[in-house]
Amino acid sequence: MFIQTESTPNPATLKFLPGRDVMGDGQVADFPSKEAGGRSPLAAALFEIPDVSRVFFGSDFISVTKRDGDWKHLKPAILGAIMEHFTRDLPLLSGTAEEADDASYGEEGDPEVIAQIKELIDTRVRPAVAQDGGDIIYKGFDGSSGIVFLHLQGSCAGCPSSTLTLKNGIENMLRHYVPEVNAVEAV
Repeated sequence: MFIQTESTPNPATLKFLPGRDVMGDGQVADFPSKEAGGRSPLAAALFEIPDVSRVFFGSDFISVTKRDGDWKHLKPAILGAIMEHFTRDLPLLSGTAEEADDASYGEEGDPEVIAQIKELIDTRVRPAVAQDGGDIIYKGFDGSSGIVFLHLQGSCAGCPSSTLTLKNGIENMLRHYVPEVNAVEAV
């Protein structure tokens, strides 16, 4: 098994590509802590490696974020854990899925505007940030203020350039296509 690695805009996160589906199309799983990783044998194994602080599964990749340490010392252990998981054909998730965070933000606006915002995020934003080892989830739209609320996951969470991505990239694109949008905020 050959596992490719790619850097991400977040220097604390590396993207690992095992050459096979991880979660499948359109699905993701974010484990921001060791406790959250308990429902995944692979995430639990990765959190056993010192200095691993976050694990994220995308459709065909795994993003690992470190606290400290040097990638040249962490990478072999991470590659070993991923390889062992897939060669032993272990399940990616065990037990029942944890409840999704269904909190909504803002007063919902016009359903047509919301549908347009969601479509732009799903077709233009999510594929782009997945290439960088992360994901962005729509959380709400306040029709009265024009604010779109988004949740950042994987390498996007805590990335030094995430504010720049939100404001200069996503906000400008949404404002261009959806005049009702005035701003984008991370939640």
